[in-house]
Order: sequence, then C-alpha cells, then structure tokens
Amino acid sequence: MDVTVIVPTRNEQANVAELVRQLAAALGRRRAEILFVDDSEDDTVAEIERVAQDAPLPVRVLHRPAGERTGGLSGAVVAGLAAAAADVCVVMDGDLQHPPALVPALVDRHTRGDADVVVASRYIGGGDSTGLGTTLRFGVSRAATILTKSMFPLRLHGTSDPMTGFFLVDRSRLDLSTLRPSGFKILLELLVRTDLRAAEVPMRFHERAEGESKASMRQGVTFLVHLARLRFGKMSLFAGIGALGAVANIAIVWLLTSFDLGYIWAAIVAAEVTIIANFLLAERFVFADMRGRASGFRRRFLTSFAFNNAEAAIRIPVLAFLVETWHISSVLATAITLAVAFVARFVFHSLVVYAPRRPREPGTETAGQKIIRMIDEEAMRPGEL
Repeated sequence: MDVTVIVPTRNEQANVAELVRQLAAALGRRRAEILFVDDSEDDTVAEIERVAQDAPLPVRVLHRPAGERTGGLSGAVVAGLAAAAADVCVVMDGDLQHPPALVPALVDRHTRGDADVVVASRYIGGGDSTGLGTTLRFGVSRAATILTKSMFPLRLHGTSDPMTGFFLVDRSRLDLSTLRPSGFKILLELLVRTDLRAAEVPMRFHERAEGESKASMRQGVTFLVHLARLRFGKMSLFAGIGALGAVANIAIVWLLTSFDLGYIWAAIVAAEVTIIANFLLAERFVFADMRGRASGFRRRFLTSFAFNNAEAAIRIPVLAFLVETWHISSVLATAITLAVAFVARFVFHSLVVYAPRRPREPGTETAGQKIIRMIDEEAMRPGEL
C-alpha cells in the first residue's frame, strides 16, 4: 500500500457508504486502503463490512470494545497508525466534513519530500471554515486555536490550524510509544511531542452530512486538561509570575489607599510598577528560550509595555465600574480584573512580543549573526516540553 486512510468513527453508520465512494473516486488508481477504527454502539461495523464487499479498494475495520477505547478519538487514531498497511497515513473524520477529494493533494504535497506532516487547514488562503455552522462554534474554534498557538509558539509557528482532524502523517517518522493521546486533538499531540516538519494545504470545511457532532462540554474540558498537561511548564511559570505581580499589585493598592490616595491613582501606580517587574521576570524565566529568534530587547520591552498599558487603560475603568456600580471592594475588584487579564497577556506575549523574526533575505545575514542563530537553534532543539 502507498496510502492508508484512517477514519475514526463513532456511530457514523449513515455516512460510511458515501465516504467510501468519495474516497475511492478521489484515490483513483493509487494503491490505497481505508481503515476504519470504530468505537460505535450502533451498526457502524456491520455497515463498514457490507460496504467493503463491493468497494473498489480494500476497506478494513478495527473495532474497539467499550473497555478498550482509551484516549478517545485520539487513541483511535494511534491504534489506526499502529495497524496501517502503509507508512503514509491520512487521518480524517467519518462525517464528510473533511472533503475526501482533498486526500490526493495531501499525498502529493508529501511527495515533495520536505514535510512529515501535511495539515488540511481551514485558516490559510483558499481555506474555509463555514462548515462549523454557528458563530459561537467558529468563535470557540478560533479562540482554542489562538490559545493553543500561544502556549506552543515555537512548535506551532507556521501551522495555522493545529486543531484540525484532517492531516497526513508519515508513520515512519513517529515513535508511537511516546504519544499520550487524549480527547479529539491528536494532531496537536503529534506536533508538540515530535520534531515533525509540517506543511499545509487549504481545506474547505463542509457541513456535517448525517448524524450528530460529538463535540461537548466534556470534550472541551478534556481538551483543556490535555493542553495544560502538554504545556504546563511555560504557562505555569507565566502564571506564577503573574500571581506574584498580582499580589504585589494588590499590596501596592492597599498600601497607597491606606495613605488616603485615591484607589484609581493607586491602581495606576501599582499597574506601572508590576508591568515593568513582570516583563523582566518573564523575560528571564519564561521566554528565555524564545529570545534568540525574537526581536531585540528594546522592541520587546516597548511592545510589552504598550500592550500592558493599553490593557490597564481598559482594566482600570472596569475596576471603577465594579467598585462604583456593583459596590465591590477595590481590593477584590483589582483581583478579579487581574485574573481576567492574565490570559490576554499570555497570548499576546507568546504570539506577538516573542514571535520569531521574519527570515532575512538570502545573503543578508552576517557570519556573526549566522553563528548566533545556529547556537540559538541548537539550544532550542530539545523542544518546549
């Protein structure tokens, strides 16, 4: 086999026949197979076996009994990777939201030889995410993508859609024993835990054909827990510095108001002191591994300082609203607004302040700059875990 198309399914009986038909038409004369990894309670397995009898390409099913469905959808994909007949594996959902006609484009992009993973992206030119349906689902998807990229700014730099479930991966480049799949987002696991080279092709995300979406609040919580497990280090340090700054901020507000300074002026002074202190601590302890690729210190400081002051300019009127309208104590209101600001600060610093510089034009890098870049890259090679 040249290609194995891995399709994790759960109660997708109504979509099996059409999915196989479209995949067979897209793959043409390629030596390919379709491998369903099924966690269903309905008759999906029976339907796959029925369709396989007359399919123009090999169709197999690996059914996981109820007690063996570890890792959810991600665990099903890893099981499929282990059982695939080909090293080139395309992973896609069974609900026809991922267009089967795009599979050859993923395979062709991989044959160029410079990528181990080819991502079908909704968020690059030519891509489309209207199949998400509601504005709420689109907003949740984009917010999750931004949060994830901010937590892994180096690993996911250049990958616009690390949350997609439609991608190609070269199994020969993987050590499956190192993966710890959980929930829906197996691509994120692959990109974060490995040193795979990634490329992208645009995807038009379709509306669901039959059945119901498996997304739920429980899956959302599972995703957040898995994300925290993958990225606990950097974000926890940022949170620790933020917590230290919050304590200092509250203490400064308390101290200054105890000397009869108005709480607004106290909040301004506290904000400026902690903005500078937090930047210096984060620069040293959180983002030290990213400084070599980022812009210079002055630009980093000014960008951070400008953002945090803009955030404070918004936060302090909100603080005043909480105190004057809701009659919350100034100390408690300060604590609430600082907690809300934490996520915004972390996202901005990861994606903007410490974003890798754009590569220089060929021939413009000096020998000294090249040596420094090579040292920085070698220091960061072990990754961000």
